[in-house]
Amino acid sequence: MSDDVNKKTQETATRLFGKGIKMDPPYLMWRQYDKDLANDFSRFITGNLYSRTVLTLPERQMAACAMLAALRATGELKLHVNAALNVGCDPRKLAEIFFQVATYAGMPAVNEALEIYRDVLKERGEWPIK
Repeated sequence: MSDDVNKKTQETATRLFGKGIKMDPPYLMWRQYDKDLANDFSRFITGNLYSRTVLTLPERQMAACAMLAALRATGELKLHVNAALNVGCDPRKLAEIFFQVATYAGMPAVNEALEIYRDVLKERGEWPIK
């Protein structure tokens, strides 16, 4: 793997997950099973996909949050809500995205997403939204 991809992986991961709430990224769990595969996944997801410039990091994070909310993938949603805030997503727009999920995934998914979002904002000292 090229040094360029490794560098992009590290830079993008730091921007996404380097501040805010403290939680272990899935990468640490993957490494417990297979270090080489964990590195391959990380390079692909963070170094190749998330570092593309067609969408900005905030746009990618808003899309990820919407999809994770609809899937009710609560652990991943918590990680990506924090990442979305780290890269400058507007807190009001994130709330709006979670309300939009109602159309496709129903109110239970909205309620779960908003609870996770509120918890992350509280942990970051950013609740209530201003």
